[in-house]
Order: sequence, then structure tokens, then C-alpha cells
Amino acid sequence: MTVPLIAGGKGMYNYCTLFDSNYLIRGLAMYNSLKENSENFHLYVFSFDELSDKILKELNLENLTVISLKEFENKELLKVKSGRTPGEYCWTSTPLTILYCIEKYKLEFCTYVDADIYFFSNPEILIEEMVENSNSILLTEHRYTKIYNQETTSGKYCVQFMTFKNDKRGLKALNWWKDQCLKWCYARVENGKFGDQKYLDDWKERFEGVHILGNLGGGVAPWNVQQYKIEKINNNKILLNEKANNNNFELIFYHFHNFKVYNNNFLDLGTYKYDSEFKESVYNIYLLDLERIKEELSNKNFKYKFDYSKKLKMKERIKRLLQSIKKCIRNKTIKYYSYNIYKITVFAKKN
Repeated sequence: MTVPLIAGGKGMYNYCTLFDSNYLIRGLAMYNSLKENSENFHLYVFSFDELSDKILKELNLENLTVISLKEFENKELLKVKSGRTPGEYCWTSTPLTILYCIEKYKLEFCTYVDADIYFFSNPEILIEEMVENSNSILLTEHRYTKIYNQETTSGKYCVQFMTFKNDKRGLKALNWWKDQCLKWCYARVENGKFGDQKYLDDWKERFEGVHILGNLGGGVAPWNVQQYKIEKINNNKILLNEKANNNNFELIFYHFHNFKVYNNNFLDLGTYKYDSEFKESVYNIYLLDLERIKEELSNKNFKYKFDYSKKLKMKERIKRLLQSIKKCIRNKTIKYYSYNIYKITVFAKKN
């Protein structure tokens, strides 16, 4: 058995994430999947509204620490808060959540994870790849499928899964990123910037100790899944095949970007194209876990609506369709457009 490298062989892997009540069920699904696949972890959750904070603290989950905005926010963040949308404020806060955990809890390493990620296998192998190469910062590429390449606007790297070591190299990059996000972090493209993400583009040149993840199993997402096919599924363990090189690899995590559930049981997978097998397996596994969490919260008498309080009305569906088509025309990807809205009862194949 290989001795874990993290924390001097102690094997504790520390993760942090942030979300409000709109992402609560997805955040809980991410936690469940991490717990299912990793024994040696601790997750620090920054609850971005009172409802998520209340529910998480009442759930009192194992290996999870809840940090409220009151505990987390400092003068720097509060100074810029009023000028940013809730989403932009979350982006602004991302590097500060990582730094908070490293400093307050004296962590040797901390990995930030987006709340809409779902683990299908143990992510420790991804962090160990960085450590074994004697690096201090782990980045994951978008690995865009050519027809969906948004590198010039959204960036080469995705914030979704980032590890920082508590050393000179890791902290230099993290503090620089924090300072840039406090100065400017908006949901628009401006002078080579976009949100918190475009800042990462030149890190290989700007900083020492940066490792780009090589394992294809970390970072499978709607914008690159077209490059892979399912080779084998066994008890939610998924073996994928890279079509271009006929290379098999295990799916570590999938990023359920733009996945939306409405309270009249409509499901929106976004506008990327997926193989039907992928929708019926990977997305179905995720949806069923979300449904289980919804039921568990209901059984505990939490007054909480499943992800979105509004209903998806026909007028909104048409509006959403037209907006998506316009976007595809603008990006010259209209022939690759897909309309992925389903009724949950139709989509999910319950066992």
C-alpha cells in the first residue's frame, strides 16, 4: 500500500468550497461523493447565506466544518461587496477562502473545489500528481473540444479544482490572485480579464512550482466530454476512453456546469452536446443523488425547495431556447447546439 505524501504521510486531504442555499443540494452531493470515495478528507464549507449556514450546521456532517460569512468576511471583502453581483462576489472570495483555511487551520495543503463537481473516484491521486512532481500549485485545464473553445474569453484553466501548498511558492501565487480579484472580478470580458479565472492564464510563466494536471480523469466537463466515450461502468465507477488516442482512464470527477433543476421537475443540462449513454449514466447518477438529498432534507423537516424556487414556464423555455441559439450563432457553433431540457420523470431511470 502506498503511503500518502500529503501532511507528512498522515494522509489528510483538506478541501474547501463555497455556496449559498441555491447550490446547497449540489454542494451536499459533492460532499457525499467525496465521502464515498475518500476516507482521509476534511471539507471546509463557506456558507454564503443564512439558510445554507443554518441547515449545514444542523446537519452536523462528519469531516465538514461550516464557516459563515460573519466569520469569514474581512474589511477588504466588505469594501467591494456592494459593487459585485452575488456570483461575482463568490468569484472574488474564492482565493480568500483558500487562504483563510490555510492560515486559520494551519493546513499544509488546501484544495478548492467547485460546489457543482461530483466525484466518481478518489481525487487524492490528482493532488499526489502535483506533490510527486515537487510542485506547490495545481491547475486543471478546460481541455475544450475544438468547437466549444472559449479560451480567449473564459481562460485556459478552470478554477474548478485547485490545490495550493502552504509554502513560499504557493502563497505567493495565492496572495497575488487574491489581490487581483479584490481589484477586479466581474462577469464580463475586459482587457484580457474575466472573473477570477483569466488571471490564471500565465501562471506557468509568472510563478514557480505550478503543475498542470495530466490525469484526464480530473476535469471532465460539458465543454470537453465530446472527446470521450464510456468504456465501462461498474457500481458508479466509470472508465472512459479518449477517442483521439484510444486511451482508457478512470473518471475522477465531473463538473456539472449549468445543470439546473426547477421545482416543477424540469431539468436543464445546458446547450452542449452529449452522447445519450453519457446522459443516461453520468447525469442520471448525479440526478438520483440530488433527489435522495432532497428527500432526506424533506424528511428532516427542512423547509427548502430543490435548487430553484421558480418554475420553468413555457415562455421562459422559449426565451431560453432563443438566447441559446443566438449565443451559438454568435460563437459560430449553431450546428453543434443541443436543447437539453427534460422532465425529471422522463429523464431519470430509477432502479
